[in-house]
Amino acid sequence: MKAAKLLVLLSAALMISANLPAQTATHTFAIGTNDFLLDGKKFQIRCGEIHAARVPKEYWRQRLKMAKAMGLNTVCAYLFWNLHEPEPGKFVWTGQADDAEFCRIAQEEGLWVILRPGPYACAEWEMGGTPWWMLKEDGVKLRSRDPRYLEPAKAYLKEVGRVLGPLQITHGGPIIMAQVENEYGFFGKDAGYVDAVRQALVDAGFDVPLFQCNPPDMMRNGLLTNLYQAGNFGSDVENNFAKVRKIQTTGPLFCSEFYPGWFDTWGQPHHLGKPENYLPNLKLMLDMGASFSIYMAHGGTTFGLWSGCDRPFKPDTSSYDYDAPISEAGWATPKFFETRELFSKYLLPGETLPEPPAQNPVVGFAPVQLTEIAPIFENLPAAVNDETPRSMEKYNQGYGCILYRTQIPAGSAVQLEAAAIHDFGYVFLDGKRMGILDRRSGKAQITLPERAEKSQLDILVEPMGRVNFGPEMLDPKGLIAPVKLGGQELKGWQIFNLPLDEKMISSLKFSSVPAVVYDNITNNLAIKAGLAIEGNPPAFWRGEFSLTKVGDTFLDLHHWGKGVVWVNGHCLARFWDIGPTQTAYAPGCWLHGGKNEIVILDYLGPEAPEIAGVEKPVLDELRPEKDFAKSHRPPVKLNLSSATPVQVGTFAPGTDTQEIKFTAPAAGKYFCLESLDAYDGKPYAAVAELDLLDANGNAISHNGWTIAYVDSEERVGEDGAAENAIDGQTANYWHTEWKNASPNHPHDLILNLGKTEKITGFRYVPRQGDGAGRIKDYRVFVSDSLVEPK
Repeated sequence: MKAAKLLVLLSAALMISANLPAQTATHTFAIGTNDFLLDGKKFQIRCGEIHAARVPKEYWRQRLKMAKAMGLNTVCAYLFWNLHEPEPGKFVWTGQADDAEFCRIAQEEGLWVILRPGPYACAEWEMGGTPWWMLKEDGVKLRSRDPRYLEPAKAYLKEVGRVLGPLQITHGGPIIMAQVENEYGFFGKDAGYVDAVRQALVDAGFDVPLFQCNPPDMMRNGLLTNLYQAGNFGSDVENNFAKVRKIQTTGPLFCSEFYPGWFDTWGQPHHLGKPENYLPNLKLMLDMGASFSIYMAHGGTTFGLWSGCDRPFKPDTSSYDYDAPISEAGWATPKFFETRELFSKYLLPGETLPEPPAQNPVVGFAPVQLTEIAPIFENLPAAVNDETPRSMEKYNQGYGCILYRTQIPAGSAVQLEAAAIHDFGYVFLDGKRMGILDRRSGKAQITLPERAEKSQLDILVEPMGRVNFGPEMLDPKGLIAPVKLGGQELKGWQIFNLPLDEKMISSLKFSSVPAVVYDNITNNLAIKAGLAIEGNPPAFWRGEFSLTKVGDTFLDLHHWGKGVVWVNGHCLARFWDIGPTQTAYAPGCWLHGGKNEIVILDYLGPEAPEIAGVEKPVLDELRPEKDFAKSHRPPVKLNLSSATPVQVGTFAPGTDTQEIKFTAPAAGKYFCLESLDAYDGKPYAAVAELDLLDANGNAISHNGWTIAYVDSEERVGEDGAAENAIDGQTANYWHTEWKNASPNHPHDLILNLGKTEKITGFRYVPRQGDGAGRIKDYRVFVSDSLVEPK
């Protein structure tokens, strides 16, 4: 469709009020030939992302006041389908899910709203916002025209229209635009599916301009020419907008996600944005007259069990601080004041910047002991009997943990192996810990000791968040059959559902902790003798702390292993002693003067059952020595010297995505990209993303992929882990060492695909923005025998 016709359609949409009650529109918004137009005048959108679900409802107004004081005139807001429809046909729009109230408060505070209703969001949120119950049916195709997905998605969007449609600018509300799907070009190419989502929004009564967003290199995938197109990127503004302009030939330019920082995953360093990139690029967009949305202006916290997982398996932390200008607890950071100063020079006529609101009070409390315990194995519900273990979704469970139990015969030491574990399986034999099945290893096997008699086998499975990006979102949780003992499939199981919901937590049977000897050493409690509980089993711990003054605090979890924490019935966060997060944000609005109840589930058992409140978060403390895996990348023997490359070539310079087709298909379990040199002549190599192509030229799923070998990766100066090259994100990257060493080329990155795959080529995304490591000459190897265990 011609661009001029598109603009007419977008503007004409503002005159429609289909399916919505008549209300008075006091403002107009349109997409003009060169600019966004608010009441017919040029409007440069200075937007920032804030997710209502990641901020306590009691704090929404304070956070929105902060956004306004920073200089934003608009906020961008995802909706999460799974939050609003926890069960098919059962919709929730109250409490933390009251997004209509969030929009009304934004309007009261002088902010416009760009709505991103999905049905897919990503956002490092559980399954990208997709409801878990989609996985109850085998073979469902997410983000497609499969009616098993599309019909529920349309029903959800109809409900979104009912609740939020009246808050569009065309009806007197603050919503000026709505997004269709989210970064679909990264996922697929079916424009028909995107159009079905667009039509569902129209049918739901959305009459504000609709738009698509994608990374610029992916914009042609699933492109609808009757939608306005926005680009997502975090650097290289001029080059990326040039790519956008090839698609969106007229109208204003809009970067719908501009990254000031990045999110964190367990076991990797806390991410910090680079000021030398953030502020100059914001200024450049302002000078260009372009619009933008800072993702995130305020990240907040992914409370409860809602945190997601990067592909193929990189679980996200509950803290979503993002190194955003407004911190996790709503504090003004130096980046906030630098952004405010910059924006103050670009205010539109009549605009002024209000002063930031007062920071919420912060309190701490001295360490207290948790004096009651409820072991999981003593708090089991009635069992479900099943011949073969299935994923938790098949037992109508979406979240929490799940226990699989069976009996095994007497015998000599033997290997226990499952098809897969999603995600951590704590293995017990007659109540004694045997070890942990760890998804990070790419295999689910453990050796059980000799047994003199029949024994009870328990596998307690802890799911982390479901993958929130790519085809790997089909991520059923639990013990994946077949489960074999010495090669023979185990039959006859008992299944215990442990959803970790309010009903379960309130029904736990606690008893006093067995005697523990404490010494008071410089006013700190320290365990002198271990707990008198055999094996320190997975258990819930309960205690109280008292506050004379109520305020925000951060629970210090240094003494705890891995699990979940609740305060006064609020599920705050997951925790894991490996870091980088070592605290959990406890908002003051959820605390009381006087006594407060805390419950902690620890799968590993604490070093000391105590908790303290501190006044500053700990977001960047890695403790790899605490990792039960010790090393999830075992040593291997390389066989590259005897291998023949399937491809030798030279990458094009620059940051554009490049697709390389092999001269002939290759098959193998291992894929090796070998960097021979770099364009800048330095010894480094970097890769933002790698995808492998199947016989049809489509990307092969990363499910089950692991890093088999990498010769060098930077883990001190930045998060340059090799896993970044296969996580689906182009804003981060694998980078060879540079902080304490600078090994020279060649550099080898070898992927273990989990099984033999037929590969016809690969897609390579160079490191984005400025910096070293863009590969020039390369070789590719594909084989079943590139590496072998040492």
